[in-house]
Amino acid sequence: MTILEVTTSVHEKEFLDMAVRLYKNEKNWIRPLDKDIEGLFHPETNKLFKLGGSAKRWLLQDEKGKTIGRIAAFIHPKWKEKQPTGGIGFFECIHDQEAAFLLFDTAKRWLEQEGMEAMDGPVNFGERDKWWGLLVEGFSPPNYNMPWNFAYYKEFFEAYGFQIYFKQYTYARSVQGVNFDPKLVERGKRLLKNPDFQFRHIQGKELKEKAPQYFMVVYNKAWARHLGKSLTLRETQVIFSKMKPIMDPRLIYFGFYKNEPVSFFINIPEINQIFKYVNGKLDLIGKLKFLWHKTFNPPNKMLGLVFGVVPEFQGKGVDSAMVMCYNETFAKHDSFPYKTIEMNWIGDFNPKMMRVCEQLNAEIFKTHHTYRYLFDRTKPFERHPIFD
Repeated sequence: MTILEVTTSVHEKEFLDMAVRLYKNEKNWIRPLDKDIEGLFHPETNKLFKLGGSAKRWLLQDEKGKTIGRIAAFIHPKWKEKQPTGGIGFFECIHDQEAAFLLFDTAKRWLEQEGMEAMDGPVNFGERDKWWGLLVEGFSPPNYNMPWNFAYYKEFFEAYGFQIYFKQYTYARSVQGVNFDPKLVERGKRLLKNPDFQFRHIQGKELKEKAPQYFMVVYNKAWARHLGKSLTLRETQVIFSKMKPIMDPRLIYFGFYKNEPVSFFINIPEINQIFKYVNGKLDLIGKLKFLWHKTFNPPNKMLGLVFGVVPEFQGKGVDSAMVMCYNETFAKHDSFPYKTIEMNWIGDFNPKMMRVCEQLNAEIFKTHHTYRYLFDRTKPFERHPIFD
């Protein structure tokens, strides 16, 4: 077997195409958009390179020159760990442990040379909401920008010595006909008696001009301290701009106290239900297919991207009231086109959000693992800290 570093456009194409061949008979796999993967590995499309990050990719070929595996390794400039930790991702391999271990060894060797002391995987050279974790339970079609893999990959990671750093749960439930937890209903009704609170979806001019600011305020209070990064208004404007082609204003919902934003949830139509028809290409033909299916065969599933309540209002029923109002306004009506919702993964280090999902009578539908491998095998292993 031979390891080849990805250095040419031919290699880059093969990095994408080998996965297509590997999964050609797998009905649950949906081919990712080529640009979504390839864009991660170039400074022109991934700002992490300009911030000091780096990445390498390799192909594994057999004696006949056939590609039988691939892997990428990254050094993320924003990861602040007790020990320098790199990442590996976009791992694909035939059912051969020797081949898998050779790919792991290759990534490990480069990360060690770069001063890393551990590696997490499979992860993304970017944010955690994309391409993060190894699917271990719930082998249904993946949501947009989430991984799908063969079940035997779990054997490879754990036999090599990777340990579970955290588990990722994707909760799901029906949109209609669901009875919420009585405690949630009681809290929500109590808070809704207070006229200072208002819950509504954002649309029209307000969606374009005000929603990014609302989002920034709540996100920075609710999530920044956990994730170690605050968002600027410009960044949130870019986020909303990128969502615009697939956005449904009915799925953007905010809570206000005395007209100040205190909570939100952001959902989108689950567009992998459309992208599965474009075969990874958003060229002219791919765009036409996308528009046709978006118009005549739209998604019936929505994806919950992010949910937040500012700290001073957590535990006071704001989340309950927001969900109840949303259900009354949209979700319980037969004309609402979305029949199910999957909530973007929640780490087992976030028990508060897990409880919120459970009170919504959502159940764990998929489980991914994020693994960590310590290069010093005598060093004690620590799991991801629990959010307070």
